[in-house]
Amino acid sequence: MKKVLITQPIHEEAIGLFEGRAEVVISPDPSEATIKRLVNDVHGIVVRTTSRITREIITEARQLEVISRTGAGVDNVDVAAASERGIPVCNLPGVNSMSVAEHAVALILGLAKQLRPMDRAVRQGDWAARYGSGRVDLEGKVLGLVGLGRIGMQVADKCRNGFNMQIIAYDPYINQPEVRVGSLKLCDSPEKIFRESDFVSLHVPCNRETHHLVDARLLGLMRSDAYLVNTSRGAVVDEAALIEALRKGNIAGAALDVFEEEPPSIDHPLLAMENVLMTPHSAPLTREGTIRMATGAVKAVLDIFAGREPKHVFNKDALSGKHR
Repeated sequence: MKKVLITQPIHEEAIGLFEGRAEVVISPDPSEATIKRLVNDVHGIVVRTTSRITREIITEARQLEVISRTGAGVDNVDVAAASERGIPVCNLPGVNSMSVAEHAVALILGLAKQLRPMDRAVRQGDWAARYGSGRVDLEGKVLGLVGLGRIGMQVADKCRNGFNMQIIAYDPYINQPEVRVGSLKLCDSPEKIFRESDFVSLHVPCNRETHHLVDARLLGLMRSDAYLVNTSRGAVVDEAALIEALRKGNIAGAALDVFEEEPPSIDHPLLAMENVLMTPHSAPLTREGTIRMATGAVKAVLDIFAGREPKHVFNKDALSGKHR
């Protein structure tokens, strides 16, 4: 029977799919050292966001046939190293897009209605906080989207149809005729998004082109009453520049589900800022989303073991003829 290593616990419903088909080992922790120690005789790896599957791990896994992600992003897998070995890296584009889109909208609402300080005020007996003027309506506000993939399009749809927001977007890979969300307007540069938006929401992968895309220059274009929302990847934002912009009041606030280092250290400056709303990279982790991601990743491993081509393979060049 083939052996599968799961780098972090996944939903029991997904683990049950392996019964009678593969031996399952769950890593006691997601560190590279521990995973490297356990991969020598495994045929498949199921990996979540926190773990990293490095070239060293792939080299050590001499019998490895497949690496399967529980989400869309593969930035924590050395895809080049896997491809060199002919190991397919499976992922699940779109599996959590609805969950993340809903979370992004929740963060936008949380900033607009100042839910964090309002909650704290009630708990502290400060009923007079209700008269503060910082809260705003979303009706008619401008939402700027950076990235118009599945998640970005769903956020646009929900905010346009649900709150009558004006939507502008920047995505160099989308042609204007492809956009079909109300009166969404495509912009030809990220600068226009940051200048004109009341809320900027990020929906791009993290790669060489997008690493620190949101830097001091772009943040400097935002109005002092505008907000930044990031549910994509932490490294898309230069955190040092964001901290400076927040401290100086150059922007009104930010909502972050992702960070450059996860989890952030307990003394991280962002944790002490009153104008920052944070969640622990939990946007895709709804009850339903967790099951979808886990079962999807397991099914991809089982497909490879059975000689079938999985629905989504990030590095299709790694597939051998028998899977086509």
